[in-house]
Amino acid sequence: MAIRICVAGATGWTGSEIVRGVLAAPDLELTGAVARRAAGQDIGVALGGDPVGLKVSASVAEALEAETDVLIDYTSPQAVRGHLETALGRGVRAIVGTSGLQAADYAEIDELARAKGLGVIASGNFSITASLAKHLSLLAARHLPSWEIIDYASASKVDAPSGSVQELAEEMGAVKRPEIPVRQEETLVAPRTRGGNINGTQVHAVRLPSFVIAFETIFGLPDERLTIRHDAGSGAEPYVGGTLLAARRVMEIQGLVRGLDRLLFDA
Repeated sequence: MAIRICVAGATGWTGSEIVRGVLAAPDLELTGAVARRAAGQDIGVALGGDPVGLKVSASVAEALEAETDVLIDYTSPQAVRGHLETALGRGVRAIVGTSGLQAADYAEIDELARAKGLGVIASGNFSITASLAKHLSLLAARHLPSWEIIDYASASKVDAPSGSVQELAEEMGAVKRPEIPVRQEETLVAPRTRGGNINGTQVHAVRLPSFVIAFETIFGLPDERLTIRHDAGSGAEPYVGGTLLAARRVMEIQGLVRGLDRLLFDA
């Protein structure tokens, strides 16, 4: 049987590509699409194509009135937590591509999912190459003593750091804490320019026009450096394959799995 998918944020930059990917996949069935501004329209027409026979819903609760196996959420930091609680409350698994949730949120989501016997997969970045960059950064952190992360995004991105970098910094800190000879509180002139500290890692967020999403982990040793960098282009296509992979794998999972790399590399 096809896995029945509902996409929240179905007309958005990433969500629209996810919808197209679901419609094209023989083992997936689009049973719900959520986008308030396009509510009532056929989702195919809302995306500039032919009708597909499915109307856009104004809310996740409304869309999940149809039989659904997995909710894929690409909405906003303000909405995603409520969407997850609604989905899990109705016995629906979830894929979270929306950034903005904190470690405490994920801990509570994990607890709720386990209580329901359901799976949730959340990732700051569902790109395969971004997951490789994260995996390699975690590997390097086992062997090198010092690093910092630079997070790049468009000038209009309101969350800082990005979900990709939040996830990366938290997990690098779980490997070990980097050496920081001069800490922020010891820094003279303008201490905040040393960045924000996430689980022991200094993170610097740059928000400027021309960037989409990029990050680099910089490792330093005397007389040498290692930089692991990922740059995303202007389209959302790189996130489709990883998201749909997660939608298939979440059917076998109970509780929260955080990070696409954990599915790819069994990290």
